[in-house]
Amino acid sequence: METVNIITIITIAFLGSFGHCIGMCGGIVVAYSTIKIQPKSSKVSQSVAHLLYSFGRVLTYSILGAMFGFLGGVATFSNNANGGLLIFAGVAMVLAGLSLMGKIRFLTLIEHSFSSSAFYKNAFKKVLNSKSNLSFFVLGMLNGLLPCGFVYFFAITAASTADPLYGALVMAIFGLSTIPAMFGLGFLTSLASATSFRNMMMSLSSIAVILYGTFTIYNGYDYISNPQKTLRDCHK
Repeated sequence: METVNIITIITIAFLGSFGHCIGMCGGIVVAYSTIKIQPKSSKVSQSVAHLLYSFGRVLTYSILGAMFGFLGGVATFSNNANGGLLIFAGVAMVLAGLSLMGKIRFLTLIEHSFSSSAFYKNAFKKVLNSKSNLSFFVLGMLNGLLPCGFVYFFAITAASTADPLYGALVMAIFGLSTIPAMFGLGFLTSLASATSFRNMMMSLSSIAVILYGTFTIYNGYDYISNPQKTLRDCHK
């Protein structure tokens, strides 16, 4: 992947984590910080807990990225199909950006209700009530499966790479880039209520998503116009 793509992904994920992620997952962080972490615990112990939770999310995201990258690779079998995949992904990214801005309901319409299943609820409840360090990691993995518009955007990006390794890399970078916001929230719960700040960060990340989607559409057009290119060339 090109450095510019990596920087773009980091920028979108970092900005979005202070806007969308805190709004979506802030309640979970506050809940486990209250239930699972003792007030008298040392800062080191608390930091380990928050990092284990975040690394659990990153692992789930990476696995999802590999899966979507693989599916994207299966879908590419001709020059037109390869370019079409990029254009489709770019359009979906633009729609995702507009949805994150609240202009349309694109992401809401494609959300899945996995989190409402009895299995997920029981597993989440059991892990939330556990005090072991491993439970923080497992809780993070479960959190990574929650319906989330931002995760959908990066899953689309992962699919557009048409490669399991690159797809996993995209989602891993996304997860790692959200750690500062979620880690900070674990210590500063006031972040969850700073509405004006989160709205500003959400607007910036939404604009970045739309711009990246437009760039991806251009890459798809360029791919179709230049059959000698490979889909991987667009992501090096």
